[in-house]
Amino acid sequence: MESATTLFRCTVPWGRQEIELQELRFEAGGAPLLRLRIREAKRFTIFDIDAATAARWGDAMAEWGRGQLAEDGGAAGAQGHDEASAEAPHPEGSGHAGA
Repeated sequence: MESATTLFRCTVPWGRQEIELQELRFEAGGAPLLRLRIREAKRFTIFDIDAATAARWGDAMAEWGRGQLAEDGGAAGAQGHDEASAEAPHPEGSGHAGA
């Protein structure tokens, strides 16, 4: 049995995909995993990844995003976002470097 805690949820303005990040903890113990769920209409894509992979992937995404925002003065991520697509608050002490 596992427990899942939602860490982040948003809707992508282009394509309307729903993205959710969940922390998975297992009753039997072991390392927690990060579950990435992407919903496109009725189709789901799900990745369960370890902390090291999540950190590398997150760093790469953040670097790309910062570069794009710097190129266009921040407008790239602003279009199409509304209150429903805002990210969930980042939990304190989650181990995310740079938070």
